[in-house]
Amino acid sequence: MQSVGPSSTAVVGSHLNAEALYRAHSEFVARFLLKLGAAGQDVPDLLQEVFLVAHRRGGFIMGPAKPTTWLAEIAFRVASDRRKKTKRKPENADTEAISLLPARGAGPGDTVEARQGLARVQRALDTLTSDKRAVFVLFELEGESCDAIANGLGIPVGTVYSRLHAARREFARAHQQLSSDPRDAEALGPEKKAVAGAGA
Repeated sequence: MQSVGPSSTAVVGSHLNAEALYRAHSEFVARFLLKLGAAGQDVPDLLQEVFLVAHRRGGFIMGPAKPTTWLAEIAFRVASDRRKKTKRKPENADTEAISLLPARGAGPGDTVEARQGLARVQRALDTLTSDKRAVFVLFELEGESCDAIANGLGIPVGTVYSRLHAARREFARAHQQLSSDPRDAEALGPEKKAVAGAGA
C-alpha cells in the first residue's frame, strides 16, 4: 500500500492515522473483506480504498468504537459500493486467498478435513445478507463484542443483537444442510476446483 500519511505522525496520543491503522489492522480488514464475499483478486484494491477513506476521515480517534470495528464499517461500505458499481453479487471467498495453515504435526488428512470444514463455513456464510453477515463475522469469527460492533457500525446495539440472532439461526440451518448432504461432502473434496471459490 502506498503511504497515506506522514510516518512521523502515525500515532499521536489517542489518534491513529491511516498508516498506523494499516500496519496494525490490514490483515484484519483483508480477512473481513474476503468473508464479506469480496473476490480475492479485488482485495488489494479494496484494502487500499479502505485506508484511503480512513485517511480522508482524519484517522481513528479513540472513543466508543474500536479501531477494528471502525475499519469494518468503512470496509463494509467500500465493498457494498464496489458491488453496486459493478452490479455484482457477493462472491464466495477464495480458499487460496484466506490460506489455511495446517496445525503443527497435522497430517494431510487433517488438513483436507479442516479445509472442507472451512469451505462449509464459508458456503453457509454466503447464504446470509450483507448486514447479517457483517455482524456475524465480527462477533463469531473476529471476537468483537456487540457494543463494539454497534459503535463501529453506527447502529443501535439492539439491531446488532437482532441481526446476530437471525444470522446464527440461518447460518446453523445452512451449515447443517451442507454437513448432512453427501453430495456436498464430495463437492468439497480437495481435488475439486470449487473449493478455491468457496472456502474462507
